[in-house]
Amino acid sequence: MTAGLGALVTPGTYLEWSPVAPPNGPDEQFVAGRQAAAAALAAAGSVVRSVPRVAGGRPAFPRGYPGSIAHTERVAVAVVVPGAAGVGVDIEDAAVTERMVDFVLYEGERRTLLAPDGRYRPVELFSAKEAAFKALDGMAVGDGVLFWRIKLHRAGDGLIASFGGLSVPVWARYADGLAFALAVRR
Repeated sequence: MTAGLGALVTPGTYLEWSPVAPPNGPDEQFVAGRQAAAAALAAAGSVVRSVPRVAGGRPAFPRGYPGSIAHTERVAVAVVVPGAAGVGVDIEDAAVTERMVDFVLYEGERRTLLAPDGRYRPVELFSAKEAAFKALDGMAVGDGVLFWRIKLHRAGDGLIASFGGLSVPVWARYADGLAFALAVRR
């Protein structure tokens, strides 16, 4: 699934997908996310394959195997990057409205990153901020990370997301009707 998105995964990054079973509700999405996480952990060599929830509902990956989970109503994805300081993944299949663009993206991001001057779709940048939020949120940053306050800048074939003096590279792509973003903090 989503072969075009797999190009973002470098050696040492383990990405797995799992379909969400009907009726595609929150319970099914949770199960699909944990199935994808178990498969990613297995591929990464972890003997622990369960990912319980911690306070606030976040996934608690086993020590030494940081990871992240995201889902839509139809598919879940999990990424594990052993040795990383933080990992964030996001997938989106919803339309991002003009109002959302105005709220989530800074004027400079809209001008330089969105078409026609930039190469990204609004949903890719939304997803990039979500992935960066997940990768950075484990850090103690002032008043806390709010995903829409993260700033994005072009950097080579990807983006740099920054907030509160911290930054993380983010790669975002659109394929098969999904926006996919991955942030790995080393």
